[in-house]
Amino acid sequence: MVYVKMLFSIMGSLGLFLYGMKVMSDGIQQAAGKRMQRVLSLMTGNRINGVLTGFAVTAIIQSSSATTVMVVSFVNAGLLTLTQSIGVIMGANIGTTVTAWIVSLIGFSLQISAMAIPSIGVGFIMSVVKWNHKALGEVVLGFGLLFLGLDFLTKSMPNLTIEQLTAIESVSDLGFISILLGVAIGMGITLLIHSSSASTAITLTMSFQGLINPEFAAAMILGANIGTTIDAALASIGTKTAARQAALVHVLFNVIGTVWALILFQWLLRVVDWVTPGAINWQSGATPTAAQGALITTHLAMFHTVFNALNAIVFLPFVKQFAWLVSRIIKDTEDKEPKTLGHYRLESKSGALQNTPELSVIHAEKEIRDMANLASSMYARISEALKAFHIDAKNVDMGKLVQDLTAELADKERYADEMREEITHFLIECTRQQLSPHSETRVAALLRITASLEDMTDDCYGASLILERSVKKDLLFKRKETEALTAYSFMVQEFLGIIERDWTNVNGEQSQQAKEWEEQINKTQEKLKKMGRKRIEAGENIKKELLFIDLVRRIEKVGDYCYSISEALEGL
Repeated sequence: MVYVKMLFSIMGSLGLFLYGMKVMSDGIQQAAGKRMQRVLSLMTGNRINGVLTGFAVTAIIQSSSATTVMVVSFVNAGLLTLTQSIGVIMGANIGTTVTAWIVSLIGFSLQISAMAIPSIGVGFIMSVVKWNHKALGEVVLGFGLLFLGLDFLTKSMPNLTIEQLTAIESVSDLGFISILLGVAIGMGITLLIHSSSASTAITLTMSFQGLINPEFAAAMILGANIGTTIDAALASIGTKTAARQAALVHVLFNVIGTVWALILFQWLLRVVDWVTPGAINWQSGATPTAAQGALITTHLAMFHTVFNALNAIVFLPFVKQFAWLVSRIIKDTEDKEPKTLGHYRLESKSGALQNTPELSVIHAEKEIRDMANLASSMYARISEALKAFHIDAKNVDMGKLVQDLTAELADKERYADEMREEITHFLIECTRQQLSPHSETRVAALLRITASLEDMTDDCYGASLILERSVKKDLLFKRKETEALTAYSFMVQEFLGIIERDWTNVNGEQSQQAKEWEEQINKTQEKLKKMGRKRIEAGENIKKELLFIDLVRRIEKVGDYCYSISEALEGL
């Protein structure tokens, strides 16, 4: 009965600890708000920036598993390359040591309940009151819940005595075999609860209470570093080759690091003793006093940091070689140039991205930029076809030209429809989570842009159908008419190019330029339509001129969508 009560106490305490961590993480992400949008640009910098970003993100969200799953998701979506992801993963391993320091320096040195209960009360009030800093209230609330869970965890373990834990006592004094068993136990606990931070908190608590000696606890910390790789591995199932390679990077990095740490285990302990004030007996199994327990947890937190920092320093100069090795183990067998686009599937709709809504918005924006590139490629094909689309064209098989054009654009238009449906659903799911006001505004603008891009692809495909009808009815335009259409289409294409180039940097100057382009396109449209009507009055084929006017209207609508997108971007 004692064991059952102890088990439920630990489960409840751990659950409160993890829930507090999640609430605090979500609150920090919302409080960071707009700053979280810069995370991706830092990740894509040099390897040092990648390490610093991985460290910062993990320190904020208090979960290396969430960070690495996010990295795997971003690699799968094409936001990061494999080489860029390696630095972030290294930094995430260092960032996860922050939890051990928080637990060590605050969790056992202060009366936790005296700090946790007021934090919960103040945080709850701050989070429900209507003001501009509700997210800060969630941070305070999560902080209180986290340490209240740690307090309960600490109080549930003293009920055990060394006599009741003879199994642990018997395996913690077997020399190097004990160290290997500690690694296995630490890995098993982390695999079970999917959180190296929580696993480390449990290890520190057990060491503080004297249930395991410090050396055994250090081995468990090494095991937790291996166990935390399970989430990235699971997240990579069914993903693209690059994402699976990124997950393998995390596994190899932590496993190889643990192997060399085991070989140099006693040397590492001496390094920790050298950089940490106070002396401890790593092999001692005696129950420590409160002061001794706090000193032990400080040494273990330092051990966690020293190991992960040294591991990153060892591997950092060999990032490219590491990427090459992983690419040899998991080879890219995907078809680089598929004949058709297949079906669109928005990658990373689950996993860590759903738990980091601010980063989900960044991911959605990248997908929308891909959609913009698709629309731009469709319009470029129309402009290219128009250059050869006149009655005097030589050595041009018009039938094959329009057949290939309509087939290609039909496939891309269908793909764009699927993109709009998936991206819209993804963005709506983001709004159901807790977003900062800035991100809520951004989601609304991205939904508008997505709709405009899909409408643009519809009109591009519609233009190809007009050209197809023109060929089938033998109503080709004259060279002068085609040249006027080509000049007009290039005008719109230039406008579309400006939108693509200034996607993330639309200011008042670009907005004024967009307005001028829109006015110029409208004036040219009216001029071309007037020319078409005059040709009808002069006796030209009515059907041909109506096709000409319809084509002008389709091209002008693409310009309208460009202006709509520029307005939405300006609002960001």
